[in-house]
Amino acid sequence: MTDKTYEFVRVERNGPITTITLNRPEVMNALHSAAHFELAEVFDGFAADPEQWVGIITGAGERAFSAGNDLKHQAGGGKMGSPSSGFAGLTSRFDLTKPLIAAVNGVAMGGGFEIALACDLIIASEAAVFALPEPRVGLAALAGGLHRLPRQIGLKRAMGMILTGRRVSAKEGEALGFVNEVVAPDQLMAAANRWAALICECSPMSIRASKDAIHRGLDEPTLEAAIKGQINYPAVGAMFRSADFVEGPMAFAQKRAPKWTGA
Repeated sequence: MTDKTYEFVRVERNGPITTITLNRPEVMNALHSAAHFELAEVFDGFAADPEQWVGIITGAGERAFSAGNDLKHQAGGGKMGSPSSGFAGLTSRFDLTKPLIAAVNGVAMGGGFEIALACDLIIASEAAVFALPEPRVGLAALAGGLHRLPRQIGLKRAMGMILTGRRVSAKEGEALGFVNEVVAPDQLMAAANRWAALICECSPMSIRASKDAIHRGLDEPTLEAAIKGQINYPAVGAMFRSADFVEGPMAFAQKRAPKWTGA
């Protein structure tokens, strides 16, 4: 990834970890068309950069992760539209095998919640609030929320949120199963980075193969089909061909820490 300044997003890299901050705090990090396209470019760069292994997504300010679609921008006749990779350039990005962590610092409503659901882990501040309130404004959560939430927490629990549009606290989100950890607000980024660092202790090729196999396998009609088919998944094949596939067993045999290259 090349260094670039964006208007609606901040991108910071610390070793193999990329932190992407939604940066429209004046509107609770709600997103409009220009922000979607900036984020699509950011995620394109993250996906293509071999030195970046894990991404963390958070929101600027203390109030919101993202309030979702910028309805005031839409109501005022502002330009609409999003890239083929979906809301925030992410929700329809089905080929990203690098892991993403949502560090949810406040309100995650509608499309904001859908961004978090598109991530692999959700770490939430005690101040975080989640909802898919689209039916309350005549819309529906069509950027993945209607499909990801039932898959992640089960049909009846998801229906309880979707059909009411009700707000769910971070603690309830953890109990429902879509939040991995709840921490004090001032500990959020430290916790997200701790999870990212744990992931980085593993081979990035193995992590990508695992994520690829999980998501593709869930789309298979049977467990047998998923297990038999995984050998043909792209990231699994890349793992078998990688230097990491040689380095891991060698480091174990030599009783030393592995030196992963992600290649």
